Parts: sequence; C-alpha cells; structure tokens
Amino acid sequence: MIAVAVATLAFAVAAGPAATPRTPFQVVRAWSKALNATDDRAAAALFAPRALVIQGSFVVRLNTAKSAVLWNSELPCAGQIVRLRFLEDNLVKATFVLGERKGHVCDGPGQLAAALFTIVRGKITRWQQVAPDRVHVA
Repeated sequence: MIAVAVATLAFAVAAGPAATPRTPFQVVRAWSKALNATDDRAAAALFAPRALVIQGSFVVRLNTAKSAVLWNSELPCAGQIVRLRFLEDNLVKATFVLGERKGHVCDGPGQLAAALFTIVRGKITRWQQVAPDRVHVA
C-alpha cells in the first residue's frame, strides 16, 4: 500500500505542472507574458494543435507548432492586460493596452485591443480578435 502511494506521488512529481491543467485566466496571462517578452515559442506552446485564429476576415488554423510560432511572431504589439472576463466556463475575454514589442513596430501603442480565448485542458483552441471593453486606463 505504501509502495503504491510512493509510486503515485513519484509519477505526479515527475509529470510536473503539465499534469495539472491551467485555469483559463492563467493561460491568457501566460500567453500575454510570453508575447510581451517576445518569447514566441512559449506563446505558441499555449496553443492546442489545430487551434483556430480569427482576426477580422483573416482565419487560419494553426496545424503545427511551427505555424503557431510563426503566427505569434507576426503579432506587432505587446499588450498589458487591463481586464479579464469569463464569458463561459472556457471562454475568456481579455482587454489589453497595446505597447511596443521588442523587435517589432506596434501599429497602435496606447490603444485598447481585445481577444476571446477558448481554453480547453489548459490550451488555447480558439483566439479571436474582438472589440475591446471600455475600461478606464490611468
């Protein structure tokens, strides 16, 4: 009995953080942090295989890890989260103030932007740019 408990604990420790799904808010914050640090690989790692990205009429499915890295690398702005809202169990709306991103030219510094994130088992399965919430930014 003790051997089984020790083996189970050892497996849980070896599995590390990936064994525990992140909350949707944690996933969105981690994505924003990685993007702001220009860590496109870390940002891409938060996307599920075949995640859907929608920006206006541009729709793309990120079929591979490489395509997720490429898509994240092409985002021109960093963004400070100023509001996070749950819309449903796995749907989060994040509103950002745009800022400069190392190695990029931001086309709207100081402006608000927003995205809907669908999170399933700790991964982004859908990212959709939407109109931002009205928020007061000091």
